[in-house]
Parts: sequence; structure tokens; C-alpha cells
Amino acid sequence: MINIFHRIFNSIKYRWHFYRHGYTQEDFIRDLRNKGVVIGERTFINQNNTCIDVTRPSLVTIGSDCYLNSGFTLLTHDFVSGVMRNVYGEFINSSGRVTIGNNVGTGVNVTILKGVTIGDNCFIAAHSLVTKSMPANSIIAGSPARVICSLEDYFRKRMEACDEEAKDYARSIWERFGRMPVKDDFWEEFHLFMDKENLKEFDNCMIINRLRGGGTNCGLNSINVDMTHLKVL
Repeated sequence: MINIFHRIFNSIKYRWHFYRHGYTQEDFIRDLRNKGVVIGERTFINQNNTCIDVTRPSLVTIGSDCYLNSGFTLLTHDFVSGVMRNVYGEFINSSGRVTIGNNVGTGVNVTILKGVTIGDNCFIAAHSLVTKSMPANSIIAGSPARVICSLEDYFRKRMEACDEEAKDYARSIWERFGRMPVKDDFWEEFHLFMDKENLKEFDNCMIINRLRGGGTNCGLNSINVDMTHLKVL
């Protein structure tokens, strides 16, 4: 009798939550975990057009601090077996583990096939098809995907380019809208114009939560420093 009461209560609680909030990110990850998928802490999985194969949930492991963008597909099996059965009359099963390490990010529409392990600290570019395991600390792209450079090499490349790209974005605001940029115009660029100490006011911002080391301040002390020269840049 008590068990029946708990089931009814939990069902009402879930329906009320769904009515008020919809199917949230937390709901999505909780349901995957309840099915047996291992997902680490602080991992974000965009639900839009995402397909995580739960036919064999014990084969799926996703680490902590991951960001899996929209259109993400993870498969623990294929169905070539169906084609071969029609030709040879034999059904041959096909499945494999998929393991995603810690601090792995993806662009949109990334697909990871069975038998693949992604090491820690990797980024997989948009529209990549990952058919084999990839080492840690790698930038991965292509169809089929391959390592195009190390994370360290890409970090150095981005450090050289990031402040100039932010300046160009600021100039585009002046050119397009005829006004000086303000702090709220900036997305991930805004931390370039701030000291680390001033980032505390953005503690609840998703971008700041994903900046593991806080602001980098690439030579710009405040948002007004470079903006005043936009008219002549």
C-alpha cells in the first residue's frame, strides 16, 4: 500500500514539474542516468535533435564538464546486420562501448559511432563523424574524423587571434549600428575587456561557469580602452 502511494505521489510530482517547467536539461540527464547511462558532474547535453543510443545503456559513459551541442548522436550499435541477413541469411550482432572523457566539447551535429573512446580535454568540430578512438588533448574534425592538432597548439593559435577578433566585433557594432559598444553586446568576448576580479559579478553566467580559469584579459584593461578609437580603426 505504501509503495502504491509513493508511486502515485511521484507521478503527480513529476507531472506538476513538467507542467511548470517543461522537460528540462536536468530531466534529460536524470532520465539517461536512470536508464543506466553514466554521466559525470556539470555535463551539459543539448536536447535539440540529440540522439543517445540507450538500447545498451551500460555501454555508454560520458565524463564530467562536457558540453555536447545540438544534433549530437551517439550510437552503440549499427544495423549492417540487417543488410547481411538479407544477403547471407545470417544475423550477426554488432555493438560496442562508447566512452567520452572529461572536459569534452562538440560543435553541432557530431556523430560518434560504436567502439569509440574520446580522451579527456578534446573538442570535436561541427558535423564530424567519429569512427575510431581519439587521444586526449586533441582538436578533432572531419568525416571520418581525425586529429587536426593538439589542444595546446590550438590554444596558442587562439590566444594570438582572440583579442583582434574581439576588436573587430566591436568595430562591426559601430559600423552597423552607429554607436559605441557596451559590455552587454559581448558574449564570450567580454572577459577580454575585464580584470579577473571583476568577473565575480557574472558568477551565474553559463559562459563564465565554463571558463575554468576565469578571465584572461588579453592586454585590454577595460571596455573603454579600445572602444574610444573605433572611429579611426
